[in-house]
Amino acid sequence: MSTELVPALEWTDLDKQAVDVVRALAMDAVEKAGSGHPGTAMSLAPAAYLLFQRVMRHDPTDPNWLGRDRFVLSCGHSSLTLYIQLYLSGYGLTLDDLKRLRQWDSLTPGHPEHGHTAGVETTTGPLGQGIANAVGMAMAARRERGLFDPDAAPGASPFDHNIWCIVSDGDIEEGISHEASSLAGHQKLGNLVVIYDDNHISIEHDTQIALSEDVSKRYEAYGWHTQVVDWTQTGDYVEDVQALYDALTAARAETDRPSFIRLRTIIGWPAPNKQNTGGVHGSALGEAEVAATKEVLGMDPAKSFDVPAQVLEHARGVASRGRADHAEWEKSYAEWRLANDERAAELDRISRRALPAGWAEALPSFEVGGSVATRKASGEVLSALAPVLPELWGGSADLAGSNNTTMKGEPSFIPEEFQTKDYSGNRYGRTLHFGIREHAMGAILNGIALHGGTRPYGGTFLVFSDYMRPAVRLAALMKLPVTYVWTHDSIGLGEDGPTHQPIEHLWALRAIPGLDVVRPADGNETVYAWKTVLEHTDRPAALALTRQNVPTYEGTSAEGVARGGYVLREASDGLPQVILIATGSEVQIAVDGRELLEAQGIPTRVVSMPCVEWFNGQDSAYKQTVLPSSIRARVAVEAGIALGWHEFVGENGEVVGLEHFGASAPYKTLYEQFGLTAERVAAAAKASLAKLGQDKGETTGN
Repeated sequence: MSTELVPALEWTDLDKQAVDVVRALAMDAVEKAGSGHPGTAMSLAPAAYLLFQRVMRHDPTDPNWLGRDRFVLSCGHSSLTLYIQLYLSGYGLTLDDLKRLRQWDSLTPGHPEHGHTAGVETTTGPLGQGIANAVGMAMAARRERGLFDPDAAPGASPFDHNIWCIVSDGDIEEGISHEASSLAGHQKLGNLVVIYDDNHISIEHDTQIALSEDVSKRYEAYGWHTQVVDWTQTGDYVEDVQALYDALTAARAETDRPSFIRLRTIIGWPAPNKQNTGGVHGSALGEAEVAATKEVLGMDPAKSFDVPAQVLEHARGVASRGRADHAEWEKSYAEWRLANDERAAELDRISRRALPAGWAEALPSFEVGGSVATRKASGEVLSALAPVLPELWGGSADLAGSNNTTMKGEPSFIPEEFQTKDYSGNRYGRTLHFGIREHAMGAILNGIALHGGTRPYGGTFLVFSDYMRPAVRLAALMKLPVTYVWTHDSIGLGEDGPTHQPIEHLWALRAIPGLDVVRPADGNETVYAWKTVLEHTDRPAALALTRQNVPTYEGTSAEGVARGGYVLREASDGLPQVILIATGSEVQIAVDGRELLEAQGIPTRVVSMPCVEWFNGQDSAYKQTVLPSSIRARVAVEAGIALGWHEFVGENGEVVGLEHFGASAPYKTLYEQFGLTAERVAAAAKASLAKLGQDKGETTGN
């Protein structure tokens, strides 16, 4: 980032008036909506206005400008802090949009939503997610600079920019902020600046009831550059904008570590009766208090949503300044493209999330008749794709050897001084090391995906997806192409026992709208699963992979996997009486169960269904070819709770699964003791046939 001196702050009477207009708009919008969070938007008005008008590099006429700074409002409940700046800056929001705060089909929902409102970089709401997104964006910015312009001097690359993030007490208290901030300090992300709104108030009023740590020292311990701007230090409340501007300027100049600014504010200022109270945090001030506050500000209390023309014209001046900055940036960008035609073509492709021609030819294949754990097969896919998909990068939450998430020969993404004997790397490396920080890993992956075209993945055990679930849900909500490599996907992990054996997780994850949960049966299905996942650019996917080896089958189908389910083994006469549906390692049990049934004269079809979501997305004609409605004797087999399988087997079907926790023992013992066997599957099939009156008895003599 550039360390050159910036011009002295010019803060005119129109700027001061604009800040007061921001406060009034925050009060009016919440008052009209009947609900919302006015207090923080009021007290942060000078900081947000300063950022958008004087500090950040952005172009309101092109919200997706590649060279822009990113702004993340981690405290999404204070959405008006962002919406009002988007309105004043000229991002397309109107005064009417502010009047429709929190209403049906408005551009101003209760919490900012990425892809819904221009200028909103990420969906924030669950506290702590935003700051972790910002860390991911800062990491992505460094990775992209390494891909496209690694040799440029600091501050001289068109890929140099900053990530600005505002956080609240709630963000700071959530554990995810510790995980993400610790990693950001370790990574020395000098392009990240966090402003902590230290207002001492949350819903339960004074935060002293739950928070007493020295937050600045906490961030200092993480390795951050820390500053304090206290607007209460004189005993009176003085909004020293110059002091904040100086701190922001110093933070931007600090390029060797992330920056943390503790800004002491009074929430709801200058409301005469409700400032500094829990009530102003999340409730409308009320008509009388709004009027009284406007009188303090020298405004007409009878006017609502009043924006003087000269104030709006002055604030909209940032658009012309942004266009000028954009034009200046374009010069250096054009020079870069001229000197780097191959990299420029790669950037164009990656920005579109398009895959290169012939990329799938690099995918490995596995020999039929052999056996391989699907986690190992996944690792071989990643290593094979490394040379052809530079946008694909990721790592693990300290489980690289178990998750097989390290691409062979690829350097780690790490400051050089933190390389280890086992992992060499540099600041522009590719292999991510999240440490034991699953919650932050999920949100950081979201930030990486939001920042640009690179495709991130992150690994841990499937059971620990619980730690990631809030971020996974947001990835689905934002339609981000993030891939989760979740291994040790069943009781098949064996001796580690029930704490590590996922039972309810598959269906709990399938319940998230927009998340593809993929459980391949063998090595080749794993290859096809990765291929399909990478061809999707509009949603996240989870790969649930085995620890134990599984046989490699003849007849696995790339098209079948992409459709989510297909016929892996047909009935011997082509006219099945019963259908066995299975996923992952249990496909082996279904195939063996079919052999038993066929030997008893029961024609049996085996359907491998690696992804329920993909299968449900097919047209009814295809689904009928796989699961004909005329064949009502069905069994689903999966080492987990039955839950959603009843939809597929119907009222006459059976589910062979687990409705209880696992145990510590060798995995083959567990499958046998818990009845996940071919014999049990065959018995369940006969039970389903019996319900339909199709089970034939046999003579046993007198």
